[in-house]
Amino acid sequence: MSSVHSDPNQSDPIDHFDRLPDSLLLLIFNKIGDVKALGRCCVVSRRFHSLVPQVENVVVRVDCVISDDDCSSSSSSSDKSRALIGPFSNLFRLVFGGIAKPFQALGQFLGPNRSVLSETLDSLSSSSLSIAPSGGGGVDDGEMDQSGVTHHSPTQVLRNFNEIRFLRIELPSGELGIDDGVLLKWRADFGSTLDNCVIIGAASVINNSNSQLSEFGNDGLCIYNGSNVGEDNGSIPETFYSSGGLKLRVVWTISSLIAASARHYLLQGIIADHKTLDSLVLTDSDGQGVLCMNKDQLEELRVKPLLASSASKRTLVPALNMRLWYAPYLELPDGVVLNGATLVAIRPSEQSASKNEVSDSSWLSNAFEEPFGTAAKMLVKRRTYCLEMNSF
Repeated sequence: MSSVHSDPNQSDPIDHFDRLPDSLLLLIFNKIGDVKALGRCCVVSRRFHSLVPQVENVVVRVDCVISDDDCSSSSSSSDKSRALIGPFSNLFRLVFGGIAKPFQALGQFLGPNRSVLSETLDSLSSSSLSIAPSGGGGVDDGEMDQSGVTHHSPTQVLRNFNEIRFLRIELPSGELGIDDGVLLKWRADFGSTLDNCVIIGAASVINNSNSQLSEFGNDGLCIYNGSNVGEDNGSIPETFYSSGGLKLRVVWTISSLIAASARHYLLQGIIADHKTLDSLVLTDSDGQGVLCMNKDQLEELRVKPLLASSASKRTLVPALNMRLWYAPYLELPDGVVLNGATLVAIRPSEQSASKNEVSDSSWLSNAFEEPFGTAAKMLVKRRTYCLEMNSF
């Protein structure tokens, strides 16, 4: 049904949408959130164009990953690519390029055989990100690539939003390439540096409803007919060390920390430009990693600039205390089974032990969506193993 109709006593048609107050339209725009859709709304009318910059809840979805090889066919196109993609242009290169030195430092520990995970990281080291939002919203300084698509960085896309309070940026995929069936998820909270990080992983995830399923995970442990070979007494079995399970967890931990610190580094410009922010989340469509900053943490970064790593363009990771929980076999209430389930809780060493103990229960249980939140609760009841890591 059209909102516009002719009145015989008036020369101009009546638009009933004009009768809606600005507050109601802003409520609708905040429910929309998506920056592309809001851009389209901007071109509908002058009124919409004036209201969209007042939206408080904005979601920016990064469209694609572009290989540097595709952007360097000529010097001019290479320069153009660097200009158009902006501060997110080197995300994958920063993450995976910066991981080389920690891997080298662990060379003696990891041994000569590199995991599939680390090989995948290197293969993605020459990739970069690009956003191609639809027109509207006054963003007109993007650059056009050879295919005719105009790209913008998140900073450019958000430039004309004046009152953002809740910002969510979603990457097209997680940075860490892992084998099919392997579980790896992380969540990190940052201020001017890392406040905490929690990682959950498993060598394989299986559905226990198939009682005949027999599977060997990456830890060399066998699941058969819903039970683990060998007795689980709450301790880490010797096979965890001899079969490469510990090496894999070290790679997971370092990779997740570098991915998180690279994401954090790239948010500086956005945080500086939008002082009204109360919450900022940088995640990915795979749900692999989530970086979160609340209002106090955002203000901390504005007041106390981050320390950058000398190795690459990412935030320096401070010296860390880590606690690890491991279960060769973990069956969740919904029937999902995690083979080689691992939980790692990470905090800077300078934080007091009392803060660690008090906050662990709520922090770890709320870090992940179900069923992995339940898995975290079950894992922390097992024996705890403490580790330390130097700043890098």
